[in-house]
Amino acid sequence: MISQISSGIKISVETNYSGSYLQNNSLHHAFSYQIEIENLTADTVQLESRHWDIFDALHHKDEVDGEGVVGKKPILAPGASFTYQSGCLLASTYGAMKGHYNFVNFSTALRFRVDIPLFHLSTPFAQN
Repeated sequence: MISQISSGIKISVETNYSGSYLQNNSLHHAFSYQIEIENLTADTVQLESRHWDIFDALHHKDEVDGEGVVGKKPILAPGASFTYQSGCLLASTYGAMKGHYNFVNFSTALRFRVDIPLFHLSTPFAQN
């Protein structure tokens, strides 16, 4: 598990290889990831949006932007956490993701960015 604290918010990521399959004569590798978001601040905050940079070993880069996560915009009181699962497809057996969440602080009405640490995605048969 990889964890990082940014702006008083702890992000922890755990990844899993979900399998490979053929689609349109191309091999795809499916990965899932679980993310826990913990509010270590003294204020209530809300996750508003996300940005992802997704890289694979074939030098493809995808960028994904959107509101909330998995259809939700969680509100986190001090000490609270929110966990969700999602996934991605890669054309190669190895890749990585990183990004950030955009939050709003309910006490100050200020918006702030929380970095999501770089994490690797790897098929078991590609590991050394």
